[in-house]
This record gives sequence, structure tokens and C-alpha cells, in this order.
Amino acid sequence: MKLLSRGVRLPLAALSGLLAGLAALAVAELVSAAVRPESGPVIAVGGAAIDRTPPALKDWAIRHFGTNDKLVLQLGILAVLALLALVLGVLALRFRRIGAAGVLLFGVVGALAATGRPDSTSAADALPSVVGCLVGAALLYLLIGRLTPPHRTAVGTEDAPEGQATPAPDGWDRRGFVIAASAAAAASAGAGLLGRSLNSSSGQGAVASRTKVLLPSPASAARPIPSGAALHIPGISPFVTPNGDFYRVDTALVIPKVDATSWRMKIHGKGVSVPLTLTFQDLLKRRLMERDITLACVSNEVGGPYVGNARWIGVPLADLLKEAGVRPPSRGGPADQLVARSVDGMTIGTPVEDIMDGRDAMLAVGMNGEPLPFVHGFPVRMVVPGLYGYVSACKWLQDLELTTFDAYDSYWVKRSWAKKAPIKTESRIDTPKPFARPKAGTVMIAGVAWAQHRGIDRVEVRVDDGPWTRADLATEDTTDTWRQWSLPWKATSGGHTLTVRATDRTGLTQTEQRTPTIPDGASGWHSVVITVD
Repeated sequence: MKLLSRGVRLPLAALSGLLAGLAALAVAELVSAAVRPESGPVIAVGGAAIDRTPPALKDWAIRHFGTNDKLVLQLGILAVLALLALVLGVLALRFRRIGAAGVLLFGVVGALAATGRPDSTSAADALPSVVGCLVGAALLYLLIGRLTPPHRTAVGTEDAPEGQATPAPDGWDRRGFVIAASAAAAASAGAGLLGRSLNSSSGQGAVASRTKVLLPSPASAARPIPSGAALHIPGISPFVTPNGDFYRVDTALVIPKVDATSWRMKIHGKGVSVPLTLTFQDLLKRRLMERDITLACVSNEVGGPYVGNARWIGVPLADLLKEAGVRPPSRGGPADQLVARSVDGMTIGTPVEDIMDGRDAMLAVGMNGEPLPFVHGFPVRMVVPGLYGYVSACKWLQDLELTTFDAYDSYWVKRSWAKKAPIKTESRIDTPKPFARPKAGTVMIAGVAWAQHRGIDRVEVRVDDGPWTRADLATEDTTDTWRQWSLPWKATSGGHTLTVRATDRTGLTQTEQRTPTIPDGASGWHSVVITVD
């Protein structure tokens, strides 16, 4: 009796593996809606991958993919899973049980990744991966069974399993395979869409709590932005960065949605004589301050986009620490590091001395006149002027512990970043853009410069290898905000290189020496190459 040819069986077996993988992920998505969205295998494995990514590779991803780096990671994981599913399907054609066992193995990997995440508090996080892969393994075993000829009896007849249609003359159950594969695809799509919908709506309580927040008037309001602080030059970054345009760099594959009504934060640890537990309403009832502060990410390359300026409102952090009995190291305090913990398990260590030296460090509850957006840390985040975000700007905050740098290494310090990282004096050309082709004549060169907590004193521009020319500075808002600058240039035809450098109020001029972002931020002059027509 002629069996199904190998050339047809292999693609169908591969398809079976792919369908099994799809079913596993869809069921896992549905189960994660009953546990928590972060327990899904793609999110869990993606988080584990981020945790183990070398700093240089992480920087490469941010540099090339920007804020889409997490989407690229998840698509990469799905592509790898699809490829492995195809391989397992082909393997199962010859070794049916081994192929199914391979699907189960991926369930184990997903379960270990989910329960091993810093924010995992329950063994239930393993359920989505386990249940999903049990379904996937069973489906692969069933589909491959439809492609495999039944055993022959001694008299040359074939015994079909009870309840299964008699196979076609070439030895496989065409009708059974098509029905099973079609049903599996439809059911998987339905389960996946339902799971995604449920996960998307899982944070509705948090959304409702944010909608009800009314930010009180700050006791210490920010002064009005000086009229000359914002230059009206096409192409220059706006002085205040809109919330929707503000950069986002973090490790969260699922944006935490925390219900402000149930939010709690503890202040405890070394040198704390009065431990505090605060609710969101406790913070709103306290003395609030409002400040314009520019934040910068340590992963920002020279001339990069990961810097933004916003008006923040929050509780002075130094006041809370003093209330808890904390003294800075300079006054004999035993703790020199404040470790902030996020609901997603992130840990960020900040020098206590910097928080309590008089700068406007705060627990922010508002951004540009509204409650913090979820992507920027609702309900509460830290903001400390003059320090890169990875040592100061913990989002989705839930715990503050006083300790020492010798006793504890925070998340990024364990990954080769510096323990202390004041923001470097930097400047950027916003216009003309690289490779622009302006017309000969007067061309406006403009951009921003920043040296938070020190202030910008001077910005200079050089055309090609010519002399440095002092740019016009916009009015300064505060030393904690960036400063716009401009220089009209009489452009001549041909190719030109424009270079900028800044000098801060301490007299330090930004260095020409190029350094990478690791371990404490990039340095160097920003240049753009243009052609004048």
C-alpha cells in the first residue's frame, strides 16, 4: 500500500509543530489573564533575556531600535519559537513522543523564567507556561497521529483507533488532519484574542484610579518659564517636552498598571529610626513642590534623543527621609545609598548625600500638569536633578530602603554600570539635521545643552575646522533644565561639518574625547554633516 510521500509529510509535520506552538502560546495568554499578564511565557522569557543581556548589546539595541527595542525583542522570541516549533514538528514525524516532549520542555523553560522574575511572588506564575505547553504537546501528538499510518494486522488489514475515520488508501487520515488542524487554528486564535483582550482590560482599576486623581496646588510652585527660555526656531526641541514625546527607557515588557487606591510605599532600613508606610493620599496631603527638571538617560549617545524636560510635582524626598530619622553620611548617617524598588522588581540605588544636599529631589506624582502617565511611573516615581536615570529615576515605586553601596549592588550596577553617575555636560545640534541640504545664505544652527544642577554658561559652534563661535543662549529657566541656543550662520555652497560644545557654570567645557555610554554616560562633541546647495 502506497504511503504518503515524504515530500508532502514533512511540510505538514512542520505545520503541525507550528500549530502546536500557536496553541501553546494562545492558551498561555488566556491563562495569564487569570494569573497576571507578566506571567505569560513571552513576557517572562523576554524579561529574563533582558536581565541577562550584556550592557553593550543592550546599548546597541537602544541605539538601533530606540523605544521599539522591546517590540523587537518580543518579535525575535516569537520568531525563534516558531522556528523551533517547525523543527519539533518534523522531529515528531519520526519520533512522535520526543517531539511532544520537546514542547513540554519549552513549558518548563517558560515556567522557570516566570517564577524567577524579581516581581514574581507566587508559584502560580508558572501556570500559563505549563498549561499552554500541555495543550501544545497534546495537539502535536494528535496531529502527527493523523499523518502516521496505523499499524497493520497480520492479515494485511489496518486497525484504525476507535472513533477515528478509516484512513485513505495511501495510509493517512486526510480528513481527520484537515479537521483537527483547522479546529486547532481557530481555537488558538480565539483563545489568544480573548486572552489579549482580558490582559488589556486587567488594569482598568488602575486606569480609573488615575482618572480620579486631582493634583493639589503645590505649596512651592515652579516659577513661570521665562519668556526668553523657548526659542521659536523650526526644528529645535521644544523647551517643555510633551508627555507623549518624552523618552522612555526601562526594562518593562508590560507597563505596570498600579491602582493608586491600594498603593503603599515603605521607607525603612539602615539609620531609619521611624519607619514610614505611606499611601498615595498621604503623599497628596503633604507639602508638594513643583519644579522644571530635565532628565537624561545614561544610554543616550552623543547627540541622542534620550533627554527631555518636564514640569514635575511631588513630595520633597529629603523631607521624608528626615522624618524617618535619616541623616546624610556627611552628618554621621550610617547609610550612603537609597535603594528604590519598583513593582516590576527593578532596583535603583541613589547616593543619600545627593538627595539631601538641597537639590529638588522628589517623589513625583505629576508631570506637565497631569498625574504621571503609566509609562512614566504612575502613581509615584523618583526624580533627582543632576543624576542619570538609572541611579535616580525609579518608576512605579513601591519601596525605599536605606543601605550602603558596599552592602548592596542595584540592578544596573550588577551589570557593569557605575554606582554613582552625575549627568555630564552635553550639547546637541537639533537643526540642521544630519545630511540636510539647506540653501546658501543665512542658516540657523540651533539646539539644546544641559548640565543639570550646574547650569549652562556658554555654547560654542565650529564650522569645519574654523574657529569656535559663541552661540546665543536662550534665557535660563533653572540650572536643572536644559538651555536652548542658536547661531545664525552665513552658509556657503559645499559640504560642511558643524560641531557644538558647551561649558557649564563650574567652568568645565565638555570634552572632545568620545567615550561610550558604559559605565557612566557618553561624552564627546556632537557633529552633523550637511551639504549646502
